[in-house]
Amino acid sequence: MQVSAFVLPFRLPSDQQARFHPAPKWSRPLSMPESRTWTAALVVIGDEILSGRTHDKNIAQVAAWLGLQGIRLREVRVVADDTRAIVDAVNHLRTVNDYLFTTGGIGPTHDDITVDAIAEALGVPVVIHPEARAVLEQHYETRGGLNEARLRMARVPEGASLIPNRYSGAPGIRHGNMFIMAGVPTITAGMLDALSGTLEGGAILLSETLGCWIQESEVADLLRETEQAHAACVIGSYPFWREGRGGANFVIRSTDAEALATCTRALAEALTAMGRPPVAGGI
Repeated sequence: MQVSAFVLPFRLPSDQQARFHPAPKWSRPLSMPESRTWTAALVVIGDEILSGRTHDKNIAQVAAWLGLQGIRLREVRVVADDTRAIVDAVNHLRTVNDYLFTTGGIGPTHDDITVDAIAEALGVPVVIHPEARAVLEQHYETRGGLNEARLRMARVPEGASLIPNRYSGAPGIRHGNMFIMAGVPTITAGMLDALSGTLEGGAILLSETLGCWIQESEVADLLRETEQAHAACVIGSYPFWREGRGGANFVIRSTDAEALATCTRALAEALTAMGRPPVAGGI
């Protein structure tokens, strides 16, 4: 049985595929020690997300990219364009995870307050990054020049370095274990691509999926017993209702390819013995 990395497919929005390069081929981390699990959190910032006007697409692609780096996304918070909300989220999540990512709120307008809020959380001033200013000056040289609003995108918490942005010029920001990125999904993707292979991570989480036309309640004991018998694996159950009947997809996850294959085979054989042969890859 083939084992594949557990990642979500990455695809640019259909209306933007022609405007940007193909989806980045994200690489694995520089080092992959087996002895610990590396974790990250994501703070999605923006009133437009909370109001429902904008549907966030960054959670899936950040989670997928982190998986390829051997890093587990442990928590996501969506907060308003509110300084106190951003400060509280950042100060908590950056201390309980190896990495913290934020998306949104680093543009040129008055409501783009992410940089100021994170600087407040860190207790440092906001400064104009000289390299960011130079990049923006070059980018806007034939686009009307660098005005006061555009210069806002060169502001960083003191001590920060930059994350390249090949799409719109305005760079992302790295400060310690924090990565401050744009909210536009295509730009976020480019920033993630620039970071590929630069973060330390652990073993990549692998997965297999079995689909079955069976009610969860009929296999609850089987799932629990199978997971207990295969300590290196975890099993998730995801029910659905299709074609007038119910079923479930069972996702088996592990960082050990051999253990994953053994557990998947055991579950498949048990379902078959119940008269409910599973569908490899899910339904």
